[in-house]
Amino acid sequence: MSNSVRVFQVDAFTSRRFTGNPAGVVLDADALSSEDMQALARELNNGDTAFLLRPDADDHDLRVRFFTPRREAAFVGHATLAAHAVLQSQQLGPRRRQKQQSGMVEVDALGGVWPPRIAIHQAPPPPVRDAGPRPLGAVLEALSLTHAQLDPHCPPALAGAISPRLLIGVAHGSVLAGLRPDWARLAALSEEVGAPGFFLFSRQPAVADVYTEARMFCPALGIPEDPVSGNAHALLGAYLLHHGLLGAAAARSGGGDTIEFTGAQGHHLGRPGRVTIALNVRRQALESVSIIGEAVIVFGTSVEF
Repeated sequence: MSNSVRVFQVDAFTSRRFTGNPAGVVLDADALSSEDMQALARELNNGDTAFLLRPDADDHDLRVRFFTPRREAAFVGHATLAAHAVLQSQQLGPRRRQKQQSGMVEVDALGGVWPPRIAIHQAPPPPVRDAGPRPLGAVLEALSLTHAQLDPHCPPALAGAISPRLLIGVAHGSVLAGLRPDWARLAALSEEVGAPGFFLFSRQPAVADVYTEARMFCPALGIPEDPVSGNAHALLGAYLLHHGLLGAAAARSGGGDTIEFTGAQGHHLGRPGRVTIALNVRRQALESVSIIGEAVIVFGTSVEF
């Protein structure tokens, strides 16, 4: 007997189709094997595909497995955004408590607007670590970047636990446009650096109405350049807060307990997107990080196995 699943193509961190970060979303995926999921993710050929499953305990409302075209991933921010946009469109929400390999996150969808605005609430990431001088020099060469082009207030750092990113601040957004990555060398350096992704950002964006501008390169994961990354922006938010770099341009709300900023990414690939990060700070300690954005469905279909 064949199993039919509903498959959606969704653009995340945008309100316009064909921009932002594309993701696959598969509903009713409980009957699929891991091999089926991997094959479908490879066929869809997005950076990531989210497979939605029934909960297996009382502490959550939804289980999700994430697959790149090559392998399973522990958690993916833009695919989570895409998944909850699909749930909203199919009137299957809300599913506030989401479980995946990395643990649990809480998800809120703002009702009454379309496309839906969705917030993913996470625990704060672990403290950043120093990148070290030797691999950093090789990374800069692989990016066609010089030390003079770096932001002196933003020391390069490793951030994140499950899939770390090397955060590199540059002096101005125009520097990002001039990067010429050596994909093979960056992929080889990922193991030496201890990070499969390189997230470059500027606090002086060349894009209007945002606080930061960024690009991210992940050739070791089979993704030369990731259009828009919510997880990397969450790491960036914690990093900027740690270094005291969220100034007056970042909005504060809730009596100063919540600090928000919006970052631009994807426009260098012709897929512009926006990520808003909200940092919940209490008694000068970071309590949680929220990734906020929109997502729009491009098309839906069904696939039989």
